[in-house]
Amino acid sequence: MPLPLYLLALAVFAMGTSEFMLAGLLPDIASDLDVTVGTAGALTSAFAVGMLVGAPLVAALARRWPRRAALLGFVLVFAAAHAVGAVSPGFPVLFATRVVAALANAGFLAVALTAAAALVPSDRRGRALAVLLSGTTVATVAGVPGGSVLGAVLGWRAVFWAVAALCLPAALGILRGIPAGRDGDGAAGGPVLRAELAELARPRLVLVMLLGALVNAATFASLTFLAPVVTGGAGLGELWVSVALVLFGAGSFVGATVAGRLSDRRPGAVVAVGGPLLVVGWPALAVTADEPVALFVLVFAQGALSFALGGTLITRVLYEAAGAPTMAGSYATAALNAGAAAGPVIAAAALGTDAGRLGPLWASGLLVAVALLIAFPLLPALTAGRTTGSTADDHSR
Repeated sequence: MPLPLYLLALAVFAMGTSEFMLAGLLPDIASDLDVTVGTAGALTSAFAVGMLVGAPLVAALARRWPRRAALLGFVLVFAAAHAVGAVSPGFPVLFATRVVAALANAGFLAVALTAAAALVPSDRRGRALAVLLSGTTVATVAGVPGGSVLGAVLGWRAVFWAVAALCLPAALGILRGIPAGRDGDGAAGGPVLRAELAELARPRLVLVMLLGALVNAATFASLTFLAPVVTGGAGLGELWVSVALVLFGAGSFVGATVAGRLSDRRPGAVVAVGGPLLVVGWPALAVTADEPVALFVLVFAQGALSFALGGTLITRVLYEAAGAPTMAGSYATAALNAGAAAGPVIAAAALGTDAGRLGPLWASGLLVAVALLIAFPLLPALTAGRTTGSTADDHSR
């Protein structure tokens, strides 16, 4: 894999740390800014909605920019938003910085997904996407727990400064590693925006985006409310929540890496094998949640399966959106964040059922089951023509 791909992954690591770090910082933020924890929780929703709305919007605005300029600009705006957030005098300013950071994150990821595909041969996109998304999985393993420790020692503002600082080497790497010239798909002769948006009328593209959103919703439904399962169901102390999160992140790294080697050539196998295992794993986790060993083993396994299946489906979005070379990354980003926004909402509703704190786990199983019911009858068509996007991107290299 080319070095620029790893430089993009470094920026994704900083952004992933920012996206997930608030879970451990909300009480400190609420106390410092004199708001309730519930009000501070709106910062998470603001980021998710900003990502969902921002992906297609910002990608459309930046579609004619050279990729290096777009990626560098988004990283610097993201860093600036965190620097302003670190000195926020009140909650409204901090809320605004989260929206700006989300828009920059969405734009960066939309462009980075397309750029990653253009850095490698057309039959290695899955591996390239796995490297790029490894920034997110490493963030869950190291960035988020590290941010929690830093916040506990130096306060939440120090974590915002740390994220801003992480963006600087990523920006330097982009400046030195990404070609400066205008890409073929961004030139004047490329597809017009209306033609790229028209790709969304293709049923197969919409189907793959829906499947990716459902699987990601399942992932975030349980991940968001994993702490009550660990402390309540298993009866463990709060320290073990960090252990569970690290195991989930380690599993997601393994799953994304392994599936990245299969999602280009054998995506059907990943869906056919990983899908049923994932749909069984969430209820199994609910049933065995009071057994710590089983809990931790299944948390690792579900992290691996979730990112293996989710990453494969997002790779298929890039293939299916070959006719939208400058917008394909935004379609994949929108699918990811539609799930990230919907999953916690569905899980919160499940908490009010008889299943209680285990409700999100059952909800995750149901979401994946719905995805499989949709996917399996159409599996041959869904995975046919794995290099359908080669023509669209080959001219940009």
